[in-house]
Amino acid sequence: MKTLNVTISDIEYGMFGMTSEQLNFTDFVELVSRQLMRQNLNRCVELAEKYGLSQMTMEEITNEMERGLNKKTTISSKIPPHL
Repeated sequence: MKTLNVTISDIEYGMFGMTSEQLNFTDFVELVSRQLMRQNLNRCVELAEKYGLSQMTMEEITNEMERGLNKKTTISSKIPPHL
């Protein structure tokens, strides 16, 4: 088994919700994954607000997605298979 030493700031230590200075790799990956998910969720919320999606119902969003997928399918069906 190998040991990996990582240095982080006190702010990052608190931001990741760490409670111990020693973690196994699985716990470390879980902490980092959770933080990345939070950041991605925050970015999604920002984009939803920017483009007005935050005011749409789930049904309206689903309909928009289906229209976009149908349009993409129609366009891609016109592209020759060798491209």
